[in-house]
Order: sequence, then C-alpha cells, then structure tokens
Amino acid sequence: MLNNLRRTFVRDLVLPARIGVYPHEQGAAQRIRVNVDAWCDDDPATDGVDRLDRVLNYERLRDAVHRVVGEGHVKLVETLAERIAAGCMLDRVCRVRVRVEKLDVFADATSAGVEIDRLSTNGKEP
Repeated sequence: MLNNLRRTFVRDLVLPARIGVYPHEQGAAQRIRVNVDAWCDDDPATDGVDRLDRVLNYERLRDAVHRVVGEGHVKLVETLAERIAAGCMLDRVCRVRVRVEKLDVFADATSAGVEIDRLSTNGKEP
C-alpha cells in the first residue's frame, strides 16, 4: 500500500465539446467544464529536488483533456469522463478523478454532469 501520495489537479477547464444524444445537440459544440485530480506516488526523499521530472506536470493533464475532447462527438458525459480518465493515467498516476459538466443544459442550473473516480490497473494502491 502506498503511504505517500501527491495530488496534481487542473480546475475549471472550459472548452467546447461535441456531446449529446438529442437532435439539437448534434452538429454543434457546447460548453463543458472539466476538473481533473490525479494522484501519484510521492517519494519524500525527493521533496527538496526542484526538478520537473520528479512530478506529474499538470500541463500534461490539460493536454490530455484537450486531446480526448477533440477526438469527436460523444453521446454521454459518462463516456467522455471515462475517456478523459483513461487519457490522464500517465506515468506514476495511481488514481484519477474526473468531473465533466455541461454548462448550458438548464436555464435554472449552473451545470449538470458526472464525476468518476478511477484506480490504475498497474497494481498500485492509492
């Protein structure tokens, strides 16, 4: 079992996505907001080492979200969240949490969406 974890995150990434099952959602992008948390092994012996190769670069998480969202139309936010989670299982990542929200669904709500939490299948426990 891992005792030392570091959480790297990207908050409130807003971008256009082709998503939805209804006819009015076909052919036009709509705004989504994505939040990603990724947990990695954290070796306390490297805490004083000021090097990018010792950490998970949050830019890679952001880039993974952009890549997955740009792959084409997805019917469900659940499917998009699963694909983003898979795309963010980088390097030493042992756990990832992804929230995907559609921002313009309801006039009386800020957003609607889903949040998932996934563990790596590489045998490591968070």
